[in-house]
Amino acid sequence: MGVLTKGTWVLVADGEKALFLRNDIDEMNPDLNVVRIEQQENPSDREQSANRPGRMHDGGPGQKSAMDDTDWHELAKERFADDLAEILYKQAHKGAFERIVLVAPPNTLGELRSKLHKEVSDKVVAEVDKTLTNHPIDKIEALLTRELAA
Repeated sequence: MGVLTKGTWVLVADGEKALFLRNDIDEMNPDLNVVRIEQQENPSDREQSANRPGRMHDGGPGQKSAMDDTDWHELAKERFADDLAEILYKQAHKGAFERIVLVAPPNTLGELRSKLHKEVSDKVVAEVDKTLTNHPIDKIEALLTRELAA
């Protein structure tokens, strides 16, 4: 069985940002989509977003539509691994995912690994020690496909 099977979650993180994705197709053609995680401890994306969402022109004259900002969860640097481990534990406990791939720079990956609850670490099917938080989702899909095929 491959790594990035349908339903597998992918956590892309660095020392302060995290993006929770789920593969909705298969490992040959991954289709990663943002998982919306509702939690009281985490302010809404609108409150934590640094930018105003982009605008795009609609077909009608002078009309514009808002485009969603990517739903990054920004966590306090000093509690980052703890907060992330807690979110993952709650989601795993609810049965939100059976398999997860962790993608983060080596230091963040090591810190996160040390904080994960056994219920989460048992579901980790791969780790990729790269910083991908500055990449668009389609680029993350391509890089992961290449990385996990090796």
